[in-house]
Amino acid sequence: MLGVLLILSLSSLVALVPPPRAPPALCKHCCDDLEPAEGSGAQPPTGGFSHVPEVRTYINMTILKGDKGDRGDRGTPGKAGHEGPPGSVGPTGPKGSKGQAGPPGDPCKVQYSSFSVGRRKSLHSLESYQALVFDTVFVNLDGHFDMFSGKFLCHIPGIYFFNVNIHTWNFKETYLHIMRNDKEQAIVYAQPSDRSIMQSQSLMLDLKLNDEVWVRLYKRERENAIYSDDVDVYITFNGYLIKASVEE
Repeated sequence: MLGVLLILSLSSLVALVPPPRAPPALCKHCCDDLEPAEGSGAQPPTGGFSHVPEVRTYINMTILKGDKGDRGDRGTPGKAGHEGPPGSVGPTGPKGSKGQAGPPGDPCKVQYSSFSVGRRKSLHSLESYQALVFDTVFVNLDGHFDMFSGKFLCHIPGIYFFNVNIHTWNFKETYLHIMRNDKEQAIVYAQPSDRSIMQSQSLMLDLKLNDEVWVRLYKRERENAIYSDDVDVYITFNGYLIKASVEE
């Protein structure tokens, strides 16, 4: 009986004694699990994970790609590179259209020389040569043709054109030379005939300064003559400068 009472007394004591409280949860910072700084003297944490897991960020660029931007400003030109080797000659292109005529040149820089003279009298050969002298002037620019001697004197060296026209005499020979200084350059010739005809001769000469050009009637071996009259001009001598040797 005593034992039963003792058990009941202990049971009531156990019931009256409150149960022990659980220890309060301690606050922790997110950095408490990290290793303490070297030399700080702090103890490394003993509970939880042994190390912090590594977190790697992955960005899906296809999701973040935006619209194409505007074209940027043109940059400054770079330095010129080394010159390359010459290329091969290309094919010849088509002929271009004719261009417009240019403005007229300065008249002060163009040189002129020309003459045109005639003879109204017939001429018969003598025992010696004769210079054909003229009595009619059509053109004598700057007096380059001497009417007294029947000779053209070159004042402007260059290329000249000359022409002589004569009328033959019936049944008489016609024999003349176009002369440059004392040298024959071209002949004007017609055999004797019962019909008179017009004869002509032309040539170009490269003249030097003070060269003389004139017409000479051949000396007499047989009857030699040219015809003209006071009404019409049958005999003419003409010349003009084509291109000066040195243009100013």
